Amino acid sequence: MVAMDGRVMPRKKREIIELNPSQLRDVVRRAEQSLDPEDAELIRAVFDSYEYVTDLVGDRNTTIRRLRQLLFGASTEKTDAVVNHSDATEGGSDQPEEAAASDDSPLIADDSEGSNADEKPAAPGHGRNGAQAYVGGDQVEILHETLQAGDACPACQRGTVYEKSPGVVVRITGQAPLQATLYQLQKLRCGLCGKVFTARLPAEAGTQKYDARAASMIALLKYGSGMPFNRLQGLQWNLGIPLPASTQWDIVHAFSSKIAPVYAELIRQAAQGDVLHNDDTTVKILELMGERARTAEENDSSQPARTGMFTSGVVSIRAGRRIALFFSGRQHAGENLADVLKLRAAELARPIQMCDALSRNLPGDLATIVANCLAHARRQFVDVYDRFPPECGYVLQALKVVYHNDAVARQQKMSPEQRLRFHQEHSRKTMDELSQWLTRQFEQKLVEPNSALGSAINYLLRRWQKLTLFLREAGAPLDNNICERALKKAILHRRNALFYKTRRGAQVGDMYMSLIHTCELCQANPFEYLTQVLGHTDEVSAEPELWMPWTYRATLLTLQPAA
Repeated sequence: MVAMDGRVMPRKKREIIELNPSQLRDVVRRAEQSLDPEDAELIRAVFDSYEYVTDLVGDRNTTIRRLRQLLFGASTEKTDAVVNHSDATEGGSDQPEEAAASDDSPLIADDSEGSNADEKPAAPGHGRNGAQAYVGGDQVEILHETLQAGDACPACQRGTVYEKSPGVVVRITGQAPLQATLYQLQKLRCGLCGKVFTARLPAEAGTQKYDARAASMIALLKYGSGMPFNRLQGLQWNLGIPLPASTQWDIVHAFSSKIAPVYAELIRQAAQGDVLHNDDTTVKILELMGERARTAEENDSSQPARTGMFTSGVVSIRAGRRIALFFSGRQHAGENLADVLKLRAAELARPIQMCDALSRNLPGDLATIVANCLAHARRQFVDVYDRFPPECGYVLQALKVVYHNDAVARQQKMSPEQRLRFHQEHSRKTMDELSQWLTRQFEQKLVEPNSALGSAINYLLRRWQKLTLFLREAGAPLDNNICERALKKAILHRRNALFYKTRRGAQVGDMYMSLIHTCELCQANPFEYLTQVLGHTDEVSAEPELWMPWTYRATLLTLQPAA
C-alpha cells in the first residue's frame, strides 16, 4: 500500500476468527429470522462453502492442484491430462493388477491404435477461414476488364481463354448491429393555395419502423449470444443509432406471437424423438421471486411450497435430427419432459431418456428407458485422482476405451444398430472387467466404502445398469453432454442479464432460445431462419411443420413464382 507522500505503508494484518459449525448455524438461524429468504439462503451458501473449503485445507490429502481445480475449475478432464503419464509407465505394487493388461486387452488396443506419433492429424488452423466459410457474405461478381471466354490469348496469340473457377478476395467491414435508414421526403408547397406535395415513400422502405430483420438481430444477440438489452442500448448509442432497452423488449415481445406456432410444432416433433436428453440449471424470475413470500404465508408451514426456479433443457434426437427446447419456471426438468411426452404418438415405443441420477429429472408416471450420464460417473474419479491415482487411473483408462470406440462409431457414421454391435464387440469386455474390479474393491476390503474413492465406486455400482445401457439398447448415448452444452445458452443469459423480469419475459426467452439453438444444432442460419419465419406469418400459422429449421428453405422455393 502506497501513501500520498510516496511512502510504502505496511499492509494491515487480517484478524483470523475461529468459528465452529455450531456457531455458523446459529448465525444462519438469526439471518433467516431477520433477512429476506433470498439473502438468508445466500448467507447459508457462503457459510457452507467456507466450511467445505476449510475441511479441504485441513485434509492432508488435498493437494494444491486439487484445491485450485475446485476453486477455479479444471481446464480439461481428458484422461491424458488427468492421469500422470509417469504412473502409466511405472511398474510396481502400487498399480492395480488389472492395469497390467494382456496384449489383446482393450486397454492396450486403445492406446496402440494411436501409437504412431508421426501420423497424428495436424492441429487446427490459427483462426483463419477459407472463402467458402463466408456463406452469409454478399457475393459480387467482377468480370475481366478486357477478356471473356473464347477470346484469343493476349500472351501467346495462339490459344483461346476459357472459364475457370473464380478467384475470391474477402473484404470485411464493420457496422452497427442494427442499421437505420432515414428517408428525407421532399415537400413542395404551393405559394398561392398553400397545398403541400410530399414525395412518396419508396416500396423498399416498408410500412413498419422495425422490420423482421431488426427483431431477428435483437433476439439473436439477446437470447443467442447473451447480450443484455442495456448493453446493446449503449452500443447502439455509441454508433449513432439509438435503440432503448425498453424498445428492444417491445420489438421481440411483439414478434414473439409470430414464432409461437413453430415453437409449438417444435415441441410436438421433439416429443416423437427416439432419445431425449434433459437437465436443469437455475434461473431468476423477479415476478416469481416476489410471490415467494406471499405464497409462504398462504400455505401450511408443514407443506412448504416449492420456491426454486429452473430453466430446463430438453434435447430430442430422431433420425439424426436434433431439437433443443427450453422451459423456465418452477417445474423441474422431469416435469417439463413429462409435459413434452404427453404429445407423443401412442403407437411409438418408449423413448430412451438420458439424464443424470437426480430423481427430479424423471418424468413421473410416463415410462422411459432411463440411461444415466457416464461423464458424471467418470467425474467422480477425476475429482479424487490426486488421492487415489492407481485406482482412479484404472477406471479412467477403462472408460477411455469406451469413449474411443464411440468416437470410431461416430466417425464411421454407423447406424444405431451397427453402433450397438460395435460396442458389444469392443466395449463389453472392458466394462465387464471394470465391473468385476469395482465389486472386488469392496468384497476384498481394498477400499473403505465411506472414503472419497468408495463413494465414487458406489456411484458407479448403484447405477451400473443405467450407465451401461449403450451395451443393450440401440441408440443409447454415453452421456448427457449435448444437453449440458445446450444449457450453456441459458447460463450465458443468466450471467449477463442476471434475471427475467416476468413470466412472460421468461417464456419469450425460451421460445427464441429454443429456435436459435435448434438452428445451430441443424446447421441452419438462425438469423435468416427467424427473419423468414417473421416475414411469412400467415403461411407459418397455417402450416408450421413446413417452417422448421430443416424444412423452411424448401418451403421458400415453393413460394417463389415460376420463371
